[in-house]
Amino acid sequence: MNKKIERRLNIKRRIRKVISGTAARPRMSVFRSNKSIYVQLIDDEAGRTLLAASSRENGIDEEKITKIEKANKVGNLIAEKAKAAGIETVVFDRNGYLYHGRVKSLAEGARNGGLKF
Repeated sequence: MNKKIERRLNIKRRIRKVISGTAARPRMSVFRSNKSIYVQLIDDEAGRTLLAASSRENGIDEEKITKIEKANKVGNLIAEKAKAAGIETVVFDRNGYLYHGRVKSLAEGARNGGLKF
């Protein structure tokens, strides 16, 4: 396995030992690909995804903006969906990625949208 991927998975395991989501306070899990960014609100007790958003929906991907700006819009989008579903607080799971760049931008967008974590 690639050293970089192996390192991220080790960090991910360390994080997941500590945090988990409930129906009242779901886990906000981030996945970052080369082109897109995805986020899910997960209830770990029931083992199901409550909400999801990505940079590939609602025309975000078609806009001529940077990936960091797209991540911010995805954060706002997931916050709107969470508010509509009655979710106000979440547990942030950066999924082993470092907290800067697109991951940080997504988190700030979600906070600006009204989510608390």
